[in-house]
Order: sequence, then structure tokens, then C-alpha cells
Amino acid sequence: MRFLKLAKRNFKEMYRDPLSMGLTIAMPACLLVILWALGQNLGESFLTPTMLAPGIAVFGFVILVMISAMTLARDRESALLSRLLTAPLRSNDFISAYSLPYIPVAITQIVVFFTIGALLGLEISGNVGLVLLVLLVMAICCIALGMILGSLFTQTQVSGVGTAVIIFASLFGGTWMDLEAIGGMFYSIGNALPFAHAANAARDVMMGAGFSNIATDFYWVLGYTLVFFALGIFLFRRRMLE
Repeated sequence: MRFLKLAKRNFKEMYRDPLSMGLTIAMPACLLVILWALGQNLGESFLTPTMLAPGIAVFGFVILVMISAMTLARDRESALLSRLLTAPLRSNDFISAYSLPYIPVAITQIVVFFTIGALLGLEISGNVGLVLLVLLVMAICCIALGMILGSLFTQTQVSGVGTAVIIFASLFGGTWMDLEAIGGMFYSIGNALPFAHAANAARDVMMGAGFSNIATDFYWVLGYTLVFFALGIFLFRRRMLE
């Protein structure tokens, strides 16, 4: 495939920045332990490893939004992409090449968070593969959102916009709070976005639910993923032709 050489280059560039890669794993992992400890002291049923691990994974994916966006924005501002535009690559090849390297990071996040969760007492009654599928689709959705931001904004702008996305998703994504119990604006906004649907679907499967029970949540996340990728390709093509 034509985009694999560029993807390989992006993979190498990404891992030359171990601080950013470490941040995407270490910060959510620490947060998982802190919230678990808080739940132990308060006796809060939502702050258990089974409830927290999927939400923390989604939060970790949201951090990838900013990091993937900054990579694309940086190269878009440099002469690199201008030179690459002469190669026989289409816009979807570029977006794929900038997205692919982050999928192993997302898988690593899932493994680390759920391993820590298991040490803290996490239990999975349902299909582990289905949990992984739901979270992986959510991870790809976040990477696709990063491609949109990277196509729209400069590297400096992405830093601010990406931070806003992280804060917004933390508040309305149901990562460490029960949006249904809170209700109101938080529940309405959270239910319109993919983050809470992914976290809730993963939690339900972990507690024994089958695909039919989480189909609506899953297709909600999948729909966002497809729209984000299509929009990322469209915006990238438009910006590079300007």
C-alpha cells in the first residue's frame, strides 16, 4: 500500500517524542489509581476499577486527539507535506498514514489501564474481545478527530484547541462520573457525543452484556468514527489545495 512508507516515517517520528507518548499512558494510569483510592475512602460505587477502567481508557484516547493533531499540523506547516504532495498519494492515504501509528499506542493504553485495573480488583464477566473492539473503535474515532484538528489549525492553535477538547470530553464523556445520575445538561450533551457511549458500552459488556445490548452505543461510536474520518480527508484535501 502506498501510504505505508509515510506511516512508517510517522511511526519513527512519533516515538522520538517519548515524553508525549509517556503522557498518554502515565497520566490516565495515575488518575485511575487516584480515583480508585478516592472511591475506597468515600465508598462511591462508581469509583470502582470495573467502572473506572473503560472511562479512563476513553480519557487516554482523548489525549491522542491533541498529540495526533499536533503531528499533522506540524508537518502541514513545514515543507514536508508540500514535497509529498507530488507523490502518487491521495488525501485518504495521507490521513491513513498519520492515523495508523497511533493505533498501537491506543492498544498499549488499553492493556496498561486494564492491567492496573485488574491489580485493583477489576472483574470482567462478559466478552473481553467485545470490550476491546468497542474501545478500539473509540480510539480510532479520537485519532480521526485529531486529523480534523490537524487539518484545520496550526500547531500553536492545536495546543489550545486540543486542551479544550480534553477538558470538554472529561466533563461530558462520563469517564469518571455517572452522567445518568447527574442528569440535566451533562447527560444531554454527553449522550450526544461518542465518548460516554463508548465508556458505557464497555462497562456493560464487562458486566455481562452481549452485543445486542450495546448495539446502539456501538453504532453511535462507529458512526462518529466514519464521519470524522470522512471529514478529516475532506478538510485535509481542501487545506492542502489552498
